[in-house]
Amino acid sequence: MGIDDRFHEYFGALDRSGGDDRCYLCRRTSAEVKLFFGFDEDGTPLDADELGLEDVALERQDVMSYLGMRPVCAVCQLNSDAIQALEEGPILERVLREMRESRERLWPRDPE
Repeated sequence: MGIDDRFHEYFGALDRSGGDDRCYLCRRTSAEVKLFFGFDEDGTPLDADELGLEDVALERQDVMSYLGMRPVCAVCQLNSDAIQALEEGPILERVLREMRESRERLWPRDPE
């Protein structure tokens, strides 16, 4: 895929998300996702010397998916994969429904 196609994907996703270049779920930027995985923005590992790592680099910089309805980061994709692998999808749906419909019950009340 050419670089022009990548730009079209990226800007199309920005249009769909109202110009917000963050993960739709966790709100991380791509730089924050790279930091979460232990890499600098340019893809070099942050603690390579401390950990004794050599020739380690984040070869593919695709830590954010721009192909869906909204941008989703690699961290949230991994979390989703784990939830599905554990067959917890129905539980997640219930949690989301509770958050939507029973918000007051889920959060502690202020002491009176």
